Amino acid sequence: MSAVPALDQTLAALADPHRRRAIDLLAQGPRAAGELARELDISAPAMSRHLRTLRASGLVEESHPEFDARVRIYALRPEPMVHLLRWLEESERLWSAQLLAFKAHVERDA
Repeated sequence: MSAVPALDQTLAALADPHRRRAIDLLAQGPRAAGELARELDISAPAMSRHLRTLRASGLVEESHPEFDARVRIYALRPEPMVHLLRWLEESERLWSAQLLAFKAHVERDA
């Protein structure tokens, strides 16, 4: 997947507050889908839809413990966040350069 569509998917997935809260919880460690639903106080079907979106964006991955294949454990994947961080850093550089040029222009004309 190229960087631009991947970034678009990451940003779209993070646009929802429930998914951002799920990411915050998963940053503390892997969790079962049911545990995430309870902690976010949403229904299991709603959590399933959010996790499907997070998986499609590549932000999380799922695994099944050996003791029970019905249980799904979700964990964060770092790659999409690395791409997002790079994009944010590049945007910051661009805006910083633009603001410095604007400041110089204003100070020169003052």
